[in-house]
Amino acid sequence: MSQIEIRSSIELPSRRELFNLTTQDGLNLIAELALPISKAPVATLITLHPLPTSGGFMDSHIYRKAANRLPHLADLAVLRFNTRGTSSPQGTSEGVFDGGKLEALDVSAAVDYVLAIGLPNPWLVGWSFGTELALKYGPDQNVLGAILLSPPLHRTSDEDLIRWKGIGKKLVALIPEHDDYLKPDQAAERFAIVPAIELINVPDAKHLWVGESATTRVLNEITRIVNPIAYPLPGFIEL
Repeated sequence: MSQIEIRSSIELPSRRELFNLTTQDGLNLIAELALPISKAPVATLITLHPLPTSGGFMDSHIYRKAANRLPHLADLAVLRFNTRGTSSPQGTSEGVFDGGKLEALDVSAAVDYVLAIGLPNPWLVGWSFGTELALKYGPDQNVLGAILLSPPLHRTSDEDLIRWKGIGKKLVALIPEHDDYLKPDQAAERFAIVPAIELINVPDAKHLWVGESATTRVLNEITRIVNPIAYPLPGFIEL
């Protein structure tokens, strides 16, 4: 065995399955599930990708690295999928982009699949546009909560935020110091109507979480929230 540093290109052992999610309106969405090799997962991440019209998809780097690392390091199941009309190296989902409206059915399809196959402790994890889907539709889903990466709050109204009050679901947002759309002081103001939210201001970070230090911070925060016994993630591993 040799000790390997965990860096951007590493892909740790996991069980992978590429398949289709089917929505209530009959669309097939490209999806992949990554699971721990030899044990049951302790929690499940249902990832919602950035804006597809700006290059977001299920293989956006934070989610690709989550699938490459977290099943092995933190015993997590990671579900990634392309929302309707979105293309990635894994393939193209049927349908057309609907600006976050009919994507409600895509979120439901992902959550329904996780529940149907018995995966435990589901969480929504949204990034940029994906946070809008999590915030709008998460209150209606059977999930423990939502983790928001770089929420822009472009499509999310105050009424959407108020729906998170008193429903027993945890809400956590990671706010980059140098975000292009919503900086920490703006986030504190917009999210003030959800007093139970955990706001995590991340120094020196930007909207796209570029660089290994940003990736490590995001994956560590996700792990701390959903499986704290695995936190912090190691920087090296023996394989």
